Amino acid sequence: MKAMKYIAGLVLCLMLAIPVKASEPQEAEKVDAKEIVFHHIQDAYEWHITSWGDKHFSLSLPIIVYSNESGWHCFSSAHLLHSEGETYEGFKIATEGDYEGKVVEVKANGEEVRPFDLSITKTVLSLFINCLVVIGVILYTARWYKRSSPESPAPKGFVGFMEMFIMMIEEDVIKSCVGKDYKKYSPYLLTAFFFIFVNNIMGLIPVFPGGGNVTGNIAVTVVLALCTFLAVNLFGTKEYWKEILWPEVPTWLKCPVPLMPAIELFGIFTKPFALMIRLFANIMAGHSIILALTSIVFVTAGMGAVISTSMTVVSVLFCIFMNCVEVLVAFIQAYVFTMLSAVFIGMSRAEAHHS
Repeated sequence: MKAMKYIAGLVLCLMLAIPVKASEPQEAEKVDAKEIVFHHIQDAYEWHITSWGDKHFSLSLPIIVYSNESGWHCFSSAHLLHSEGETYEGFKIATEGDYEGKVVEVKANGEEVRPFDLSITKTVLSLFINCLVVIGVILYTARWYKRSSPESPAPKGFVGFMEMFIMMIEEDVIKSCVGKDYKKYSPYLLTAFFFIFVNNIMGLIPVFPGGGNVTGNIAVTVVLALCTFLAVNLFGTKEYWKEILWPEVPTWLKCPVPLMPAIELFGIFTKPFALMIRLFANIMAGHSIILALTSIVFVTAGMGAVISTSMTVVSVLFCIFMNCVEVLVAFIQAYVFTMLSAVFIGMSRAEAHHS
């Protein structure tokens, strides 16, 4: 029951965190659920924390851009977010076009060009915070082992939970999928698992510093998939490349038209692509569903007391259910990414076949 009350509290916090301006009941029908969902999923140059009446509390993030004409610029995003289209140091946030929502440089002739952008956005700040959480958790666990001896009793509490967690991934996933060389890849695979898992969990917390859609950002999943791609292909054995470039199939499938080698080479890129899309799509879809269910409260606010009250109850119940499901999905997606990466690495460690 305590867990359910806690989740219900998180859902209510999420409802308070959605930036909906105070308005009369008859104006509640104008709430755009699509805009609310995309506002929270997409990256931004500020971190909206909460709203209280007409007041919005946000964390303005630093904008760091490089212009070919004027060099580097660093300033707070507050100069652009509340300027209503006006420029600051020759820059503004585009409101339409290909660069909508991004910082653009306005030239003398009115042309808008995209500068080299290294700004600290909401996703980047979430990434930094979540990385610190992962490092803190792992170092705290390692500290116990550093102070203990082999004769010490088994750890309890949080350290014991982490030991169980790590051994489960190490023994059931990495060792069984990679094979005898599993220790060489354990640091990367364990890091990938805890990085994804912590980011997924932090994304479900509706209050600062949680709520960042990190693993639901395709740029992050691209880098994760690229790391697995490099681990598979840079350290693949000769037998692995032989099976790709000259597989054991009838000769007419390899020469003169290299049909099978072309298919195998194509498979090298489809594997990390599948990792990238699976993680990105599942996390983004989960966030979208929860936000869409939450926005029902505001969409039905002007439809009368009976409908509004009943739909609010339905919205809260469904949000609690979806949050419970998303906690499970957060673990499953981290587990699946790690398992598939271990499987692909294990396939790259193929040895020569002996009769």
